[in-house]
Amino acid sequence: MTSNLEDQLLGLQQDGVAAIAAVNTLEALEELRVNYLGKKGQLGVLLRNMGKLSAEERPQVGAIANTVKEALQNSLDQQRAALESAQIQAQLEAETLDVTMPGIYRPQGRVHPLNGIIDQALDIFVGLGYTVAQGSEMETDYYNFEALNTPPDHPARDMQDTFYLPDGNLLRTHTSSVQIRYMEKEEPPIKIVAPGRVYRRDDVDATHSAVFHQIELLAVDEGLTFSDLKGTVKVFLQAMFGDLPIRFRASYFPFTEPSAEVDLQWNGRWLEVMGCGMVDPNVLKSVGYDPEIYTGFAAGFGVERFAMVLHQIDDIRRLYNSDLRFLRQF
Repeated sequence: MTSNLEDQLLGLQQDGVAAIAAVNTLEALEELRVNYLGKKGQLGVLLRNMGKLSAEERPQVGAIANTVKEALQNSLDQQRAALESAQIQAQLEAETLDVTMPGIYRPQGRVHPLNGIIDQALDIFVGLGYTVAQGSEMETDYYNFEALNTPPDHPARDMQDTFYLPDGNLLRTHTSSVQIRYMEKEEPPIKIVAPGRVYRRDDVDATHSAVFHQIELLAVDEGLTFSDLKGTVKVFLQAMFGDLPIRFRASYFPFTEPSAEVDLQWNGRWLEVMGCGMVDPNVLKSVGYDPEIYTGFAAGFGVERFAMVLHQIDDIRRLYNSDLRFLRQF
């Protein structure tokens, strides 16, 4: 009985190893595993006969059975690894890219010169501790004019004629309205910079547009002076244009007192680049600040003017024409 069972086990090993080596798919290999080593497989059927063996014969047959099982399992593992490797190789060959073919060119976008100036300016002011504040382009007369010390009969309105809407609102002429709204919500000290699109009824030519962009800054705190304003403007302009001569000329704005225009010496001539001044006490009162305690300064500039100077652009309309021949320079 022992010799017969041993022969059957060794024969099973021989047949199984040969069958496993001949299989060529993972599915067929799994079927062979179940056939030989499954719960109802051939090896299991033979081992059930061990119950008929004597106690002395069982260890000998058990050792042979373990050897057969290990041989079959090793054959299965090796064949599975080989088939999986072949399958991966076939997939790689089917999906191989021809690296000698020319690539597909996708043109990269560029930053518009106006956006580039805005980003550069905001980086400078944020580095100085300012917070970026934004507001609606449609405003009320109060926030655009009256709260900024410009009543309805003020002659300064003639310089900022804008687009009026049927409901009495208007398109803002400057981003100063953002400053008023911000001050109404926040208590001093504040330091904000307000970028955005603004509108004025200008005749369009090489240097004027009815729609343009502004960046304005505002600081309010106890003890701020015109020297603080000059120092801030100087640091900003030097960061934008380099270490160039700067001068302040007395000027007038209804919402600042005293007021000044800022000139920059560029290529041997003076260019007006900014307006600035100390915040008028009436403006502070309109937002609920006590002008006996707080002072502030403000400044603003046109983004288009900076872009035209820095990039030597001869006509402001080039910035709005979406001409790729022009925009690809930046």
